[in-house]
Amino acid sequence: MKARYALTLVLALVLSLAAVPAGAAPVQTPAERAREIATALTKDPLYVDPAYKTGLPENLRADVRAKAEALGYPVYSIILPLTPSDAFQGKERNVLTLVMDALRKPGVYVVVDGGQRFPWFEAKDVPQLAEDQLQNARGHALKDTGYDAGPTEVLARMYELLAGPPLGPVSPKKNSPINPPRIFQPTADGGFPLLGILIPVIAILVALGLIIGLRRRGNGPRRQKPFSIPPHVAATVAAERRRRLTKETTAELTQLGSDLAALPTVAGEGLRHQQLALDAHDAAGRVLDASRDLVDVVGAMVLLDQGRREYDTARALADGRKPSAVLPLCAFNPLHGRSSGRPTPVDAEGSTLELPLCSNCRQALKRKTAPASLPGDDGPYWHGDDLWARTFFGTIGEDLAGAVSRGEYRS
Repeated sequence: MKARYALTLVLALVLSLAAVPAGAAPVQTPAERAREIATALTKDPLYVDPAYKTGLPENLRADVRAKAEALGYPVYSIILPLTPSDAFQGKERNVLTLVMDALRKPGVYVVVDGGQRFPWFEAKDVPQLAEDQLQNARGHALKDTGYDAGPTEVLARMYELLAGPPLGPVSPKKNSPINPPRIFQPTADGGFPLLGILIPVIAILVALGLIIGLRRRGNGPRRQKPFSIPPHVAATVAAERRRRLTKETTAELTQLGSDLAALPTVAGEGLRHQQLALDAHDAAGRVLDASRDLVDVVGAMVLLDQGRREYDTARALADGRKPSAVLPLCAFNPLHGRSSGRPTPVDAEGSTLELPLCSNCRQALKRKTAPASLPGDDGPYWHGDDLWARTFFGTIGEDLAGAVSRGEYRS
């Protein structure tokens, strides 16, 4: 039964791929694909890619829905084929990040490659659920369903386990005890055969190792291989960094919107600053919705910072106070925080730019070393040709929110 089920999935995927003529549909961007899935999830919390339409019967889907609904908090389940050439580069983590950004709702997000059985998950604003509960339920579900189970079976079992008492981690399989080698077992007279031979040999090897070590130490310090984080670990760290920044920026987007809605009636110069804050807030939401990478999320963060400063100015004017002067964020890397002092002259191929820089970036330029810039696709982000690079995140040239509203941040 399970083997036939797996064969049906494979056949459905092959037929779905063969049925699409080359060039029949435009290639979706990651954000567009994520929005498509998010829209579907608002109607049905279980999204099944059309490739598996015939391979996953309705009774299996209904079982997943029923057990997810019984948990008492929103659960969004996504089953789709993942390949390196798709919109998500074949990575479950990218699916989670982008769909969560697009849907913007609390809950547990779970994605599984339809050809596999290993769910990936992320909980967003579900305080009653600890991550280890999810991890342990996943582990037990994989153990309970067996290697040939389909994705819906694993998901249904995982949700069923989450509904019960919290589970501990899956226990490793216990191996049968192994008898120790006979050379370490006592003989009838209480001795240990061969042990008398091994002890002197071990002593000689230890002494030889000490001699070699002392000789190397006498030749000077050994050169150690430079420490570096493996690429796959660095990618995971970068994805987590983006996820956290997206979460923080989304929260600020909501807060600034609420503050603007509650702003007292203003007029004159205060009204102008209020409108600038509204424009920046709108632009930040657009960028966040369509963000493709960390640089885009930072762009949304910068727009929100501009909006917050304009709001504070409008609020001060409405209250009859003098607005406080707030320095902009560091142009080389807004994640460094506020700039320090007056704008810093920076040479740019025969011309000079004056950029707001943090103290660390200013000191790096004085030492004639490269500042720790925000990374882009190919080196520092400002090596690119998008709006963020052309304007150093709005610190030179043009109105950043206006440019975003015209769609120029994608050019």
